[in-house]
Amino acid sequence: MVPSGQIFDSSLEKGLPYLFRVGSGQVIKGLDEGLLTMKAGGKRRLYIPGPLAFPKGLVSAPGRPRVAPNSPVVFDVSLEYIPGLESDEE
Repeated sequence: MVPSGQIFDSSLEKGLPYLFRVGSGQVIKGLDEGLLTMKAGGKRRLYIPGPLAFPKGLVSAPGRPRVAPNSPVVFDVSLEYIPGLESDEE
């Protein structure tokens, strides 16, 4: 979401999880940092300051709001699983 509460992207609406490797640079820096301490099954609301979000801005999909350069954004995230990690490990 942008500060106005408008949604600029949603994997829930698409019906598919967004898959990526944390720390690989596939997502914005603030999202990478916010996920580092999460565990599988965890949920968080991440408030990401502009410099860690879209420093150059973002032109979203048609019908979605544009994210202005250095605007803070909010992500509601759910970490569904971590590949290679067994859920019943002790």
